[in-house]
Amino acid sequence: MSVYLIADIEVTDDGWVPEYAANVHDLVEKHGGRYLARSGNIETLEGETPPSTLVALLEFPSRDAVMAFASDPAYAPYGEARQAGSVSRFRLIDDTDIAGTIPYLPTG
Repeated sequence: MSVYLIADIEVTDDGWVPEYAANVHDLVEKHGGRYLARSGNIETLEGETPPSTLVALLEFPSRDAVMAFASDPAYAPYGEARQAGSVSRFRLIDDTDIAGTIPYLPTG
């Protein structure tokens, strides 16, 4: 079952961004993940606009793969730099349909 990591980030000090952007995608791939989007082109269609300056959507093969990525010692300096220079919200969702009415998604 695929899982998706939604990284909603408000950059407060952009010094970490170049190194993170240049290197973290390789660590994501190492753990079976891939970026579906990594963009600052954010438009709120409904509701209150959060202070996000960057949103990334990543797909991983499992929750375990996400956790292995997040706890990889090679990721630690990038994660620490991101946390020091941003307000980050990382959320994980699976590929299920809570209502069970979409035929191509597993019921969740």
